[in-house]
Amino acid sequence: MNFSTYLLVGIIIAFIVLIASIFKRLNVPLILIALAIGIFFGSDVTGLIYFDDAHLTKQITDIALMFILFAGGFENKLKDLKTVMTPALLLSSIGVILTGLISALFFSLIFKWDFIQSLLLCAIISSTDASAIFSILRKSDVDLEATSLTKLESATNDPMAIIFTTFLIQLVSGVNFSTFSTVIIFLWLFIGGIVIGILIGFVGKFIFKRLKDLDAGYYHLLILGLIFLSFGFAELCRANGLMAVFFTGLILGNTKLPYNSRIASFTDTLSFITNVIIYVLLGLLAFPSKFPDLWVYGLVLFLILTLVARPITVFLLTSFTKLSTKKKVFVSWSGVRGTVPIVLATYPIVAGLDPQHQIFNIVFIAVILSIVIQGGSMNKVSTWLKLATKRKNTVQNLMELVTVHDTDYDLIEIFIDDQKYIGECQIADLKLPSNSTITMINRNNQVIAPSGQTIIMPGDTLFVLVEKENIEIVIDRILNKFNKINEI
Repeated sequence: MNFSTYLLVGIIIAFIVLIASIFKRLNVPLILIALAIGIFFGSDVTGLIYFDDAHLTKQITDIALMFILFAGGFENKLKDLKTVMTPALLLSSIGVILTGLISALFFSLIFKWDFIQSLLLCAIISSTDASAIFSILRKSDVDLEATSLTKLESATNDPMAIIFTTFLIQLVSGVNFSTFSTVIIFLWLFIGGIVIGILIGFVGKFIFKRLKDLDAGYYHLLILGLIFLSFGFAELCRANGLMAVFFTGLILGNTKLPYNSRIASFTDTLSFITNVIIYVLLGLLAFPSKFPDLWVYGLVLFLILTLVARPITVFLLTSFTKLSTKKKVFVSWSGVRGTVPIVLATYPIVAGLDPQHQIFNIVFIAVILSIVIQGGSMNKVSTWLKLATKRKNTVQNLMELVTVHDTDYDLIEIFIDDQKYIGECQIADLKLPSNSTITMINRNNQVIAPSGQTIIMPGDTLFVLVEKENIEIVIDRILNKFNKINEI
């Protein structure tokens, strides 16, 4: 790697940050920005970087997916998912296979492709994208049940799509399987990954509980070790390593760990950086000059997935639930495709099954359409379906009290938005719960040490020490003392 390469890497990173800041208000998903920049610097546009190494891309993306799936598991809280656990897991397992089968049936009939080849194509794009869905729904006001189902499904269906795709590649490559061995291999990949992931998660929990008085960096290092341990042990046992990594993250994410919020921030940062790396690499790997010959295939694949296969799968697998028709429609529409399908599209290239990058480019086009059309309209669809709910007052930031011991307190940051609220209030009039204290106020970049007589007003940022169980009460009592501008 020469100095010009380092220079280009720096320029690409700067471009991503600059363009992301420009398009932030438009809620453009990061995947589009990074892909566009990868394409821009790639062979077919500026020609600054010639990159067609699918093998290297697969190696890098496989490592990156470990961090992405671990973070997906780590940020899911079991208590919020209980009501949607069964339908979400059905959608993320049987649903992936069913979506692939239905899509392949229609695609093979329309384009006269061999059914197994069509099934490989559709298996690759059968999972929804957690990173895109989480970023879109993070600031949305959509019904909690519908969003929880959509998020949990997107966080758990990638491993099944990977298993499904890998199995079909082996099948197309001529690996002989008996029906019995096929079922056993498939079940072990899935169930074995879950069991090993949970096992490593509890091993990690045991280790964390016995480590005391270490710097936060050591805990971050331990997290990295557990990610690689989970993946490596599962692969050694011929189970699915990525499935194992997700469930290791799920166990640890639902455990009280020392420096918990720092670890959560660390895993989120790892996921963010590796997502960017994946998107840029896949953008470089794409050759847009080949798109005109394949755009019809990509468009039809997107339409089959979105309007036929996904709705049939969702309505069928949630038929036993009390989920309303409107929520089922929203879940059907929110099946945005993203990172993993494009990564999986490199697998046939590596296996020698897609030398002309036909499958890769078809998947690439369908994913772009999904992100732009579905991702860009999810909030509008929720409003049309009347699933938008009144957003509760929430904390803007949660700052961990730096201690390796459990504590019942959090330090929260509450911003009184002067674009939303008017009025003023004396702290003594808030009647906050006992053991809740406003420790500092930031007003116009000036720090104020408050007392009971201090007046708080819109534009202030309050830092409040509060018991965890009283966080929502404190937020409501503070913000409800002000009048909302749109209600006057």
